[in-house]
Amino acid sequence: MTVPAAAQSLRAMTHTPRQRERREALTTLLGTLMRSLDRQQDISLMRGAFEEMVRRLVPVKTVQLRDGGLWATRLEGAMGVESVALEVPSADPMSPGVLEATFDPGCGLGEWDFQMLGICAQIGALVLELERSRLQLARAGLFCANRPRRETSVPLVGSTAVMQRLRSTIERAAATDFTILLEGESGVGKELVARQIHDLSRRRNGPFVAINCAALVETLLEAELFGIEDRTATGVRGRRGKFEVADGGTLFLDEVSDLSASAQAKLLRAIQDLAVERVGGQGAHRVDIRIIAATNRGLAALVDRQQFRLDLFYRLSGVDVRVPALRERRADILELANYFLDRHRSTRSVELSPAAADALITYDWPGNVRELERLMERAVTLAASDVIELDDLPPAVRRDYATALAPSVSRDETLRTWASRYARLMLDKCHGNKREASQVLGISYHTLQAYLRHPLHETQAKEPRIESAEVAEPIEPRETGQNEPALAAGSSL
Repeated sequence: MTVPAAAQSLRAMTHTPRQRERREALTTLLGTLMRSLDRQQDISLMRGAFEEMVRRLVPVKTVQLRDGGLWATRLEGAMGVESVALEVPSADPMSPGVLEATFDPGCGLGEWDFQMLGICAQIGALVLELERSRLQLARAGLFCANRPRRETSVPLVGSTAVMQRLRSTIERAAATDFTILLEGESGVGKELVARQIHDLSRRRNGPFVAINCAALVETLLEAELFGIEDRTATGVRGRRGKFEVADGGTLFLDEVSDLSASAQAKLLRAIQDLAVERVGGQGAHRVDIRIIAATNRGLAALVDRQQFRLDLFYRLSGVDVRVPALRERRADILELANYFLDRHRSTRSVELSPAAADALITYDWPGNVRELERLMERAVTLAASDVIELDDLPPAVRRDYATALAPSVSRDETLRTWASRYARLMLDKCHGNKREASQVLGISYHTLQAYLRHPLHETQAKEPRIESAEVAEPIEPRETGQNEPALAAGSSL
């Protein structure tokens, strides 16, 4: 009997009862989705209910709805097929979802079964879209599920383009269970990013376990990570290791670059197999965890210097996420500072003065966001008034800002004098090239000439206020290089 004939014969024998049962299952599926919305439950429960109902609709062994990726949708026949992958439509045509189903070759699936899987793929698109919408609302603070949260996650504060890209990367990473490597300087918020990935993933109901690899004692490493059996040694009580505690959730390995060579070898095996054996145990058992590692030093450079195992590096890398330093997103500094001040409004309400705000933006922040947070706590505690002035900031923070402006302020210099000094400094930085200096300063060539002709040390009374914002004195015809000031003798023009 041919494959189509076999499928037609199978449909003829079982069409009526299976159709009625599946109509009921389909109704139950839609009702379950609606009840999940009405109760505002965790959206991951909706996906689990969807997969369970698909198994009732079609006699498959396993079914999984996943978000993202490009998938082909070509089904041929019912015999000899063990798995199918159907494309789930998405608002982004370049990133559809997928509905994967596996079944026994002899289960007798027919054309009607594949049609039902196609209908389920369309419903799966609704589930994924609801999940994306719920996550966006939760991130914006517009949705809060009725279930109590074990821990309040601090939001990622910042509106710059680099932060928007980071949020997009977090969303994409949260949709998978792959191992992630976070790289960034100390204090940029790598653990916060890891918690965001966990909170947006399907493992959000599971534990988030963080380990500071730099603080692990070599002699207690295995017991700390993998656990120890009861009475392994005199007076030792059995306990679970961090891998077992994180079962069903996320394991965060912070400062993984500080692991010793022996610790790297022990960790490699556990990450590779996702199986652990307690100290004194008789066998290994698997754990269902997602691993997120973080480092403030580039692992690739450590591998080149033979300070980090190459095989462990390949186990951890692949999905690499770089968390930017605070000086790379200076436009976010004031937003972050005000956020930290708002967190302490119940203690004391203070605000930044314009000079203090400018000093914060000028500072390079070697300690990044953590340093800024501690500095705001210091200002709230020690500020003499309700306005944080420049003198309320630590000397290291206000040094560059005060060094640049304080002398001019003390001498009551005019704006033209200050602009003249800055123009000469920029000209020197450009090696006397006036054309390049004017481009860097964002002014015309003749305006730069006017600033250069202005004396740095004014001996006469201050000149009256000039309304022109750019040209401070009459502009002469373009000069040749022969009549230019001696300061610019090395100009390439």
